[in-house]
Amino acid sequence: MTHSYLAHSENRDGNTHLLKDHLTNTQKLIKTFANNKTQEKMLSLVALLHDLGKYQEEFQAYLKNGGQRGSVPHARWGAIVARQLDCHELSFCINGHHKGLENSIAWEKEDTVVDVDKGEDKKWQELYKLFLTDMSIRHKEFVQALRDLLAELKACSYNKLERELLTRFIFSCLTDADWLDTESHFSPDKAELRGGKKLDLENCLKQIEAIFQGFESHQASLKEINVLRNQARKQALEKANGKVDFYSLNLPTGLGKTLTSFHWALEHARANKLKRIIIVLPYVNIIDQTAALLKKYFGEDNILEHHASFNEENKEETKSINEETDKKKLACENWDYPIIVTTTVQFYESLFSNKPSKSRKIHNIANSVVILDEVQTLSKELVLPTLDMLKDVQKVMNTSFVFCTATMPAFEKHENFNGVERLIPLVDNAEELFNKTKRVNFNLLNELNPLSIDDLKTQVILTGERGKSTLVIFNTKQITKDFYLSLSVMKNWEKSYHLSTNMCPVHRKAVIENIRADLKNKVKILVVSTQLIEAGVDFDFPCVFRAIAPLESIIQAAGRCNREGSMAQKGEVYLFELENAIYPSGAYKTEMELAKLLIKDNVQRLDEYSFFKNYYQQVMSLYIETKKITPVREAYDFEKVNSMYKLIDNATQSIFIYQYNDESKELYRKIEEKQSLGLKPSRSDFRKLQVYSVQVYPNFFQKTKGLYREINGVIVWDGKYNETLGLDIDNQNLETLFV
Repeated sequence: MTHSYLAHSENRDGNTHLLKDHLTNTQKLIKTFANNKTQEKMLSLVALLHDLGKYQEEFQAYLKNGGQRGSVPHARWGAIVARQLDCHELSFCINGHHKGLENSIAWEKEDTVVDVDKGEDKKWQELYKLFLTDMSIRHKEFVQALRDLLAELKACSYNKLERELLTRFIFSCLTDADWLDTESHFSPDKAELRGGKKLDLENCLKQIEAIFQGFESHQASLKEINVLRNQARKQALEKANGKVDFYSLNLPTGLGKTLTSFHWALEHARANKLKRIIIVLPYVNIIDQTAALLKKYFGEDNILEHHASFNEENKEETKSINEETDKKKLACENWDYPIIVTTTVQFYESLFSNKPSKSRKIHNIANSVVILDEVQTLSKELVLPTLDMLKDVQKVMNTSFVFCTATMPAFEKHENFNGVERLIPLVDNAEELFNKTKRVNFNLLNELNPLSIDDLKTQVILTGERGKSTLVIFNTKQITKDFYLSLSVMKNWEKSYHLSTNMCPVHRKAVIENIRADLKNKVKILVVSTQLIEAGVDFDFPCVFRAIAPLESIIQAAGRCNREGSMAQKGEVYLFELENAIYPSGAYKTEMELAKLLIKDNVQRLDEYSFFKNYYQQVMSLYIETKKITPVREAYDFEKVNSMYKLIDNATQSIFIYQYNDESKELYRKIEEKQSLGLKPSRSDFRKLQVYSVQVYPNFFQKTKGLYREINGVIVWDGKYNETLGLDIDNQNLETLFV
């Protein structure tokens, strides 16, 4: 008599899910994720073995009798079998497919150790036999398949890091295929909404070619900057047929790198039969801007935005029948979408994560073109381990990368820097383009000697008196706020704006849109901002003041001045150093000091291509890699790598500004209602919370006792929120505060 083993409990319709069906379906799914025959064999085997532990009598009883979730562990038994058969990568992935990839010591000396005294040596063999019988697989054939796989892996000549990434890739494929098949059992309505969206290269290329033809039809009346844009794009397209590799697009601000890089990516994907384009950006406001541009030309349905969200790890909400079933929300879980616009946090931290929820998307980075925009914002402490990871992704997962920026870091390998072996420039005459697009004069206030705040105010007010819209950028939120308050009462400008991360994202977005509209309508305005305005925000001011900073920040700030080259004369950028200045970090101050040293004798060379490259090499020579992440990767210490690689300061916490508008109030009501029902906020709720939240440090809570509380795992702000400054604890009694 044949025994019917179950994979999961009954679904809401009373249907069972047989274990052999789950293993077979997971195998079919996972094979579609493979990039080559060797990967297909490896993925096929890991899919078959991953739930071998569910053949335990105890597990079957747990499913039938409704036992407590997690009371009968099953993952380690498949991991033990894989280890006994010398497939260590598979063993790691099976062992962690629910709890996450662990450190090698835990895997080797705890989870996959067979306790003979407890009879585990016999148990794993019994479970293995049950698996073979149920799946109608012959032992000899199965073992031979494993041996063939090991031989093929050896022939691949992967180094330790590449094998480590291969393990992450297998883990990603397994978690995604497992969750997708489980979802088809518990939530078939969700499963029907997934997939089906492919990259339509021919239509996208027709659309973008029509866009540029429209631009060129007006060529005779265009400014020189538009001629240069077209020249740069055509050069890039000439290299689109190159093989999967590392590329760079180093263009001055205003030369249209967003559409140029995307056009190149489409052609490159066609030439190399790649299936996806991923655009990675550092800030949400740039994502909004880029996604809006792409949606305008290529359609809303083709673009997936994935912003960073609250900490949502280890919530297997794909199995919840109450989860919202919007296609794009589901696609955010595994990036099964043709064009993705996402944050550096989502992209990089997913690659280094050991968590199933974050790792699901990794396999869909394979066979893709990845546009890494504003790459100068990558933390220098993390540059080397990040480049090591990208090199492995390029080789193991057949992925092309293009680094885009106006301030290209020296990422190629050079003395004492193990960077990318070769970075192929998409534009050969970058230096010439930089020279032709010099649109500003750089001026040193007080010869960069420390300046009083009153002296700076005098200089800024003069620009207002001359009828110029003015942008002032500082290094910290406190001085930004103080300077804004001291000048906002002046009548030299028609309007004034403040920008900092003390404002929640939806607030910042609204202010940025107002600034953009005012500039377009020639309204004379003053904007006082932190450096959040520097990367990717397409403002165009005639005059910019910038507190002394690392050189990339200065050049990016200058990119907000005379951006379109439309002024009769060059724009003016004023650099200054304040007395008793405070900097965001010690590293920031060190880079600023180096920039200051170089600037004094080279003030009009700041936006030269070669000058920045030399500066970046000098900066990197100052860095000692304190976070030795790469050796930890080589040791297969996945959990430790996850804790070491963080782009965002973990010391901060999100605080929800629930009284900002009607939508935030409704979100608050929903969270409160869920708490009364004993339910936690969904993944969708957490994403919505993010745009109404401000990141704060622990000392904020010490200063604001009684003004916040926690509800359903969310910290909620009960104090007042300033319609201009945002979350401002120093001015809780200002009349401009609203509740």
